Amino acid sequence: MNPPLAAIAGLTLAMLRQSLYSAVVCDALDAEGFPRQSPRVPLRPLTTTGVLIGRCKTTLWADMAHADPRPYELELAAVDSCRPDEVIIAAAGGSMRSGIWGELLTTAASNGGCAGVIIDGAVRDVRRLRQMNFPVFARGTCVYDSKDRQRVIDLDVAVEIDGVRFAPGDLVVADEDGVVVVPRAVEEAVVRRAWEKVHAENQVRGAIAAGMKATEAFRTYGVL
Repeated sequence: MNPPLAAIAGLTLAMLRQSLYSAVVCDALDAEGFPRQSPRVPLRPLTTTGVLIGRCKTTLWADMAHADPRPYELELAAVDSCRPDEVIIAAAGGSMRSGIWGELLTTAASNGGCAGVIIDGAVRDVRRLRQMNFPVFARGTCVYDSKDRQRVIDLDVAVEIDGVRFAPGDLVVADEDGVVVVPRAVEEAVVRRAWEKVHAENQVRGAIAAGMKATEAFRTYGVL
C-alpha cells in the first residue's frame, strides 16, 4: 500500500522506486520551471530494465594519451567511498575511447551498496554485469581498458552531461526512457508533484479502461 500524501516528506528511496519513473519526474520538473533536466544523448540501460533511483556520486573523466603515473587512482577512490543508495555518475564527455566501467568495479561498488552507474561514455564486461543484475546506463560498449586512455580527474564535484548539471547528492532517476536529475533545491516539490501525478494517472487509467473517452478523462482529472 502507498503511504498517504501527508507522508511524502518522509518517503524513502525504496518507496520512490516502487512508484516513480523518469517521465513522471520529468513532468514534475517541467511544472516547477526546470525544463532541461534530462540529457538528450543516448544513455541506455545495458544490464537491467528496471528503474534506477539514487543520490549522485559524481566523477569527472578526461581522455589521455600518455602513460598514467597513478592508474585508476581516483576511480578506485570514488568506488571505495560510494555509500549505499548512491549512483556513480561518470561525466566522460561522451568519449568512447575505452570501457571505463566493468565487472571488477561493479563487484567493489556493489559491496558498498552502490545502487548503479550512469556513464556518459562506454563500458565493458556487459555479459557479466547482466548476470550480476547491476544497473548500468551508458552510451555503449568498448573492449579497451581505461588505463592510459581515460582517467578520473576529479570526484564529488558538480559535473555536466549534455549541458545538464549533476551535483553530488542530487536525486537521479533513470530507466528505459532516459535519465533525469532533480536539483536539491526543488526535490521535495518535484517528488510531491510526481507522487500525486502517478496516483492521479492510476485513476485516469482505470476510468479509460472502464470506457471513459480520453477527452472526458482529461477534463475530469486534468492529467495526461
